[in-house]
Amino acid sequence: MDAHEWNAELEDVFANHRLRLCKLATRILGPDQADDVVQDAYLKVSQAQSAFAIKQPLAYACRVVRNLAIDRQRRCQFESTLFRAEEQGAAVAAPTGSPEAIEIDRQAMERVVRALDELPERTRRAFELYRMGGHTQREVAEQLGVSTTLVNFMIRDALSHCRDSLQTG
Repeated sequence: MDAHEWNAELEDVFANHRLRLCKLATRILGPDQADDVVQDAYLKVSQAQSAFAIKQPLAYACRVVRNLAIDRQRRCQFESTLFRAEEQGAAVAAPTGSPEAIEIDRQAMERVVRALDELPERTRRAFELYRMGGHTQREVAEQLGVSTTLVNFMIRDALSHCRDSLQTG
């Protein structure tokens, strides 16, 4: 099967069975992310370009969608656990700054800034875009020309490095 036939068959599977693929992703993730997972699956499978023979394209597409949905669910659970403590801290009232408290906060901020400066440029940029710029990981990935998985790891590494700098400071 040549690349043209492969792409035509692939497009048929994703076009004619989109609802089925979305339902599969919805069972794992819920309706909000199902379309994104099916789109990601299409891109992933289309990049394979018939590198191997697929006897049952629909079953293969279902498997790819299922695997990507499970990966995304695990990643969301991991991020939720990772950032839970940080989000709980956002609800704590800020002290009405005594000079001593202000100085402690200023020093902590300086340590975080130094920690960010120590990061590789791309990691620092990903962290800033995501945590301070309000961009999604997908948007950051597009801007940096990398995968969302790599963006996830870069953000995790940056956050970990900043936390470490505060604990050792």
